[in-house]
Order: sequence, then C-alpha cells, then structure tokens
Amino acid sequence: MNTLALLLQSSSDSTIAFLINILPIAAIFLVFYFLVIGPANKQKRKTQDMLSSLKKGDRVVTSGGIYGTVQSVEPEVVYLKISDNVKVKVARSAITGVQTGESEQS
Repeated sequence: MNTLALLLQSSSDSTIAFLINILPIAAIFLVFYFLVIGPANKQKRKTQDMLSSLKKGDRVVTSGGIYGTVQSVEPEVVYLKISDNVKVKVARSAITGVQTGESEQS
C-alpha cells in the first residue's frame, strides 16, 4: 500500500523512494540466482553432456544403484550388461554417472 501511494505522487522524491523499496527485492533475487538457480543449471548441463556422450563399453551406475556396462545406446534407451548373460533395458535418464576406474565389481 505504501508503494502504491508513492507511485501516485508526482514528485521525483516518489521515484527515489520507489527504487529504494524495490532494491531489497532485487538483491534477494540476485542472491537466490547465484546460490540456487545458477548452480542447478550448471549441474543440469553437465548431466546432459554426460548422457549425450554415452557409448558402448562405458561403465555406468543407474539411479537405482545398478552398475553395468553399456552394450548399446538408443535415443531414449540404454542396454546395460549387469552380469554374464544378463542385459537390462534402462531409460537413458536413469543413468546417473559414468565410472572412471577399471574397478570390476562382482
């Protein structure tokens, strides 16, 4: 209500007062962007890059905790070999990470 009353006044003091009232809101938005939105966008971009670079032979882990080796890749599906004679069809979005070491788990 106070801001509305300031807008209705026609002097230059009301414009300055309005800017002073808006400044804390703008500052909160900037802090929120740099602490939450920016890092989330960066992480999303990193995940999309990882998913787009999947290839046959990569060792991956799924969101369900299943470790496997990529056998083939389709646009929305990845086929994983999780054991001898056991292959599973997994949504590409379920892949959460690529294993970088050659640590074979039984």
